[in-house]
Amino acid sequence: MNRPQPTDFFKDWKEREALAEAMIPLIGKLYRENSVSLYMYGRNMVNLSVTDLMKAHRFVRQIEQNELSEFETFPMITALVAMGIGPAHIDIGKLTVTYQEKGEGRDPQTFLTEEMSSLIAKDQKPLPEPQDVVLYGFGRIGRLVARLLIEKAGGGDLLRLRAIVVRKGKSDNDLVTRASLLRRDSVHGSFKGTIRVIEEENKLICNGNEIQVIYANSPSEVNYSDHGISNAIVIDNTGVWRDEKGLGQHLECEGVSKVMLTAPGKGDIPNIVYGVNDGEISADSTIVSAASCTTNAIVPVLRALLDEYGVERGHVETVHAYTNDQNLIDNYHSGARRGRSAALNMVLTETGAAKAVAKAIPQLEGKLTGNAIRVPTPNVSMAILNLRLGRETTREELNEFMRSTALFSPLQQQIGYTISSEAVSTDFVGDRHACIYDSQATIVDGDNCVLYCWYDNEFGYSCQVLRCLEQMAGVRWPMFPSAH
Repeated sequence: MNRPQPTDFFKDWKEREALAEAMIPLIGKLYRENSVSLYMYGRNMVNLSVTDLMKAHRFVRQIEQNELSEFETFPMITALVAMGIGPAHIDIGKLTVTYQEKGEGRDPQTFLTEEMSSLIAKDQKPLPEPQDVVLYGFGRIGRLVARLLIEKAGGGDLLRLRAIVVRKGKSDNDLVTRASLLRRDSVHGSFKGTIRVIEEENKLICNGNEIQVIYANSPSEVNYSDHGISNAIVIDNTGVWRDEKGLGQHLECEGVSKVMLTAPGKGDIPNIVYGVNDGEISADSTIVSAASCTTNAIVPVLRALLDEYGVERGHVETVHAYTNDQNLIDNYHSGARRGRSAALNMVLTETGAAKAVAKAIPQLEGKLTGNAIRVPTPNVSMAILNLRLGRETTREELNEFMRSTALFSPLQQQIGYTISSEAVSTDFVGDRHACIYDSQATIVDGDNCVLYCWYDNEFGYSCQVLRCLEQMAGVRWPMFPSAH
């Protein structure tokens, strides 16, 4: 895909801009009516602006020899719309490149029909009926998961955010304040859509989604069936209860069937890193944990390396953005060092992520140590993996393996890949991968390597939570091209 440069850059831009503009209603139609989500080499294409669609095409230059052109993808999208296909996640970027390489003179619709007929059933539904979801707690992760659920509401036949449970705040206009926190975010930007507050009914209307706000001090105070909610999955974002007994309180409430914890679970609660051990989630699973943001960042990379090279031992150091439990200025804190000002200090602290790895990858039990340094940034962290592999390799070989893993393996949603030598933490705000492998920073010496992985510890983790939620609900997305 090494095409010549245009002779008139401005004319080329305007023509491609017009095609990107024409794509938007087609992408929206596929999403709303067919439950089809389109991607560009892993980047979401739904609800993007014209310029963002063009930037997504441009992004492909980091992976292939040149950027994709809207002239190449538009006929493919048009063909998908004409086919009337059923629910699926389709990477139109990879699909277009495959067509260019293996189309063999077929028109796009013929190619797509032949390639996808065995994968996608036209009348298939991801769920027999919509799945009710409740957010218990509405902090940083809760609000981001809410944004994702609203964004992915589609035609309304998948996951539906029905309620948010919080403690009554001290403000007289508590509901308005919570709506404002959802609407505006200093890190992640403004909410993409509209939010209406109905104070007399304690409801938020977010992009047409009717969400009941329930005030309660404990799970025992809530009867969800009173609000027309049934068979709900409760996502506990509070971190107050992390064991089976505590989280089991939710299951005793009318209208609840399952619980997910957005923190590491204790005892026998499965700690799930989607893409690695999500197979542990069965139809009978009633309580699961989505582990931690750091565990989600490092486990996919470790899984890939273990399978390809073996991992003898290692140390994981996380350079982590400060979190809400730290103090802005020096003050009392129950945790060592965390009482010192988060805005002014690098704060050395512990992390349980290295030990938690063993819950997702038992072969690595006892082989990893870990620590964390909290730094004065509000979001995006870095995991530094210092590993001794099972065999010798080179920097070039290891980078190419991770590139292939990020693009084509079953871990493509979990592992991103960057070749930029200018990348810094803010470049990864809003990235939907569990981590992004920084190929420019890789160090290899025989069987020893040091790898640097960025991760949006808020949004990237929230995306992993949503993937686990879909698994708990029984949503299965055919993916094309299929991972290998």
